[in-house]
Amino acid sequence: MTRHGGDGVAGGIVPPARGAGFLSRRSFLVGSAAGFGALGLAGCATSDALMLAEAAKAYGPIPDEKFPIPAVNIAKLDPKFFRRTVRYESPEAPGTIVVDPGNYYVYRIEGAGSATRYGANVGRNGFLWHGDAYVGRKSEWATWTPPKEMIQRQPEAAAYAHGMPGGLDNPLGARTLHLYQNGAYTLYTIYASSDPDTIGKGITSGCVGLLSQDMIHLYARTPIKTKVVVLPA
Repeated sequence: MTRHGGDGVAGGIVPPARGAGFLSRRSFLVGSAAGFGALGLAGCATSDALMLAEAAKAYGPIPDEKFPIPAVNIAKLDPKFFRRTVRYESPEAPGTIVVDPGNYYVYRIEGAGSATRYGANVGRNGFLWHGDAYVGRKSEWATWTPPKEMIQRQPEAAAYAHGMPGGLDNPLGARTLHLYQNGAYTLYTIYASSDPDTIGKGITSGCVGLLSQDMIHLYARTPIKTKVVVLPA
């Protein structure tokens, strides 16, 4: 694996501000809204309406979670990042996860030249890496602990040095896939984000984020030992 600067399990993912005492996600994830205009052709308009209706269903609320997940405001998500099945030729076996940070996509190989594609956020400049890994551990509503390197850079994170319990404010979100190499935890994850504004951007210290609804969809289909390929950006 080639790395450039990554510093931990959530080196670039931090709690969003929901009230006093919580750190601002944007204060750490700094470095589009997409409007939907009326189309002149009735056929295109019908197709767009169907696509939006399907997206609204896919990204609707999930009330039966331990911490109920709200619906995604899909007006803030570029339609190219909606979850969909696409043609994708790959030599990898079905089930393999392929991260394409240059285009902000995560693919789950389905076989027969197709894949499920998810929009993603990825590592910012200086924190990109590539190589092969595997899912060594899975967790739901995981505790988030900032690594010491992050605390050194951003002292506010020290408030969570002993861990932040799972919940909607926790930056790991509802589901986490922990990436390993040769039996060792890389400190990188594929995690759940509740912020559609982050999708299609480089904001983390090497971790990869999917919207919560997409992450739950991928998580359910990903067993331990699943191969993960991170392509060069």
